[in-house]
Amino acid sequence: MGKLLLFLVPLILLGSMGANLVNAQTSGSKENRLEILHADRLLGGGGFERLKDSVVLKHQNSLIYCDSAHFYGPENLAKLFGRVKIEDQEDPIVVTSRYAEYDGNTQLAKLRNTVVFKNAETTLYTDFLDYDRSNGEANYFNEGKVVDSTNVLTSEKGLYQTQLDKITFNENVILENPDYVMRSNVLFYYTETKIAETEGITNVESTEGNKLNAKRGSFYDTENKVFKFYDGDVETETSTVFGEILLYDELQQYYEAFENVSIYNKERNVEVFGDYGKYWEDIQYSKVYGNALVRKYFEMDTLFMVADTLISQDSEMPEERFLLAFPNMRMIKSELAGRSDSMAYKYADSTIYLFGDPILWNNKSQITADSVHILLANQDIDKALLRGNAFAVTKDTVSNYNQIKGRKMTGYFEEGDIRLLDVEGNGESLYFALENDSTLRGINKLLCGRIIMHFSEKQVSKISHTLKPEASFTPPHMIKDDQKALKGFSWREDERPTMKTINDWRTPKIREEDPFNFFNQPDVQLIYPDNDEIQKLLDNPS
Repeated sequence: MGKLLLFLVPLILLGSMGANLVNAQTSGSKENRLEILHADRLLGGGGFERLKDSVVLKHQNSLIYCDSAHFYGPENLAKLFGRVKIEDQEDPIVVTSRYAEYDGNTQLAKLRNTVVFKNAETTLYTDFLDYDRSNGEANYFNEGKVVDSTNVLTSEKGLYQTQLDKITFNENVILENPDYVMRSNVLFYYTETKIAETEGITNVESTEGNKLNAKRGSFYDTENKVFKFYDGDVETETSTVFGEILLYDELQQYYEAFENVSIYNKERNVEVFGDYGKYWEDIQYSKVYGNALVRKYFEMDTLFMVADTLISQDSEMPEERFLLAFPNMRMIKSELAGRSDSMAYKYADSTIYLFGDPILWNNKSQITADSVHILLANQDIDKALLRGNAFAVTKDTVSNYNQIKGRKMTGYFEEGDIRLLDVEGNGESLYFALENDSTLRGINKLLCGRIIMHFSEKQVSKISHTLKPEASFTPPHMIKDDQKALKGFSWREDERPTMKTINDWRTPKIREEDPFNFFNQPDVQLIYPDNDEIQKLLDNPS
């Protein structure tokens, strides 16, 4: 008799529940109704059916498992307790939690406490998740973590659009993989391609200490290690690269930058600016095009140089390091200015080579030759070697032009000012003798195999010679116009570069010295409510 009662009671309960289900179906289509497939015990009362132990429900193409449930037939709603699992039978989506509410009409599952949302190789962990099965969107709003084969991503809020294979992370977003950590406030992650795109300020730090930053968002192919930054920079141990658009291929160790480009070599204290640049980090080779500017920073001053194109090669071997500028190169360093068609700077011998109609100015002196070599010592100009048709002109206090020329010439400098010119081979000089620096006494003209012109206080003070000179002196009243210049004389002061010339060519963008960086902000620890607090919130949602 006892066994018969045990057999009849479940049948009576099932019959009662079945009646409720039939009545409930009048408010919705059969395909949209929650179905009870199994429960060890079924209890009625309180406006819902209580399903206990090994509960299995079905809705459309999903199976729902839990330890117990409150089933509201007319409302097509279920509250699920203990080891909740919703398993899609068509898509590889499985979601588990400790508690959930499932609405069959809206297909919305509200999952709470230890939620795990798994879609193929991508797994989302959170404590508060709303999963809309109608459009495949899972939304968390009190911190979550996503893990796949490549990356771990965390944020305070997130939206997983499974049909788009896309996750949108918001607020305190952190992307981590074995090589990099990325931080931002808005990040879009594509689960199939493992590509991350951000909006606004984005900061990245590599395990090797490299820092990558963007002010207007970024693109990051996390598997192929390709970065694209908007208004971004990359800083390594040896260099810093900026660009309005900056590409970085880590595997190729290659940078490409567009608009307001700058490449700074920390070891050489050289910075190059331009419209477009390329940099190969492994060989430390760079090319910058378009109104290019180079600054070589010395302790006391800076060498400025502009040209259309700048090429820089760095190396551990001094003889392999160089800087090229062409065409239409112009340069300034303190009182020294120069221009030529092209320039080469060799670090090994600290020498600047000028080619193609080179010309130098120092204070009131002008020097020209077929080629000019400038030797630097102690961060300042030491010598200038002029080869082929060397010609030097110095303007005196009353605008006369003292001149010296020859096959080759060596200029010696002291504290940036010319102090001596040594002419060898077919030397000629023309010197205006003054009294009290204002009254012309006459013109001294000298032809000699070697002539030396001395300077004092930036003016010619004396001319000396060796070998057998041919000298002449012409008093003022006998001077004719054609006697005031040596053959080949040309005063080209109007071509002399100035800082206005440099700034008009390119004025580098002023960058913020200490921009906001997520890595510089204190870590905020979010305190999760405990199980009792969560239950109170669920029981009293208001």
